[in-house]
Amino acid sequence: MVELRIGIDIRRKGKVEKATEFAEKIRKILKEAGVVLRKAQEEMKRQVNRRQGKVEEWKKGERVILSAKYLVFKKRPVKKLTEQYMGPYIVEEVVSKNAVKLKLPASMRIYLMVNISRVVRYRELVKRQRVEEQKLVEVDRVEE
Repeated sequence: MVELRIGIDIRRKGKVEKATEFAEKIRKILKEAGVVLRKAQEEMKRQVNRRQGKVEEWKKGERVILSAKYLVFKKRPVKKLTEQYMGPYIVEEVVSKNAVKLKLPASMRIYLMVNISRVVRYRELVKRQRVEEQKLVEVDRVEE
């Protein structure tokens, strides 16, 4: 609680009664303001957290696939023919809640730490699911 500092002795009766009333009035207003501020804080916290989603937990050694959306391939001139996801790769280290370090091949020249928005948990193939081998097609003397 905030104590008001008045240069006179409040304990004396007489002329300082108005000062004492004023001090009590200020104490009451401060108490009410504190209650209102706490309510406003709780409401603001509720509004901010309303759209927060749950963050996926990652563990070392998990297999993930990497989104190719922002990767640039020099040998593939047509972006729409590239795969959406590449991998699977192994999570080498969990750096923070929103970043993981992947074990990538040396041929991929990207930074090893990746935001979790660019990785998806790898799912094994279902029994009897066919995997079709894709054959390379030559486009402008480049095999794709």
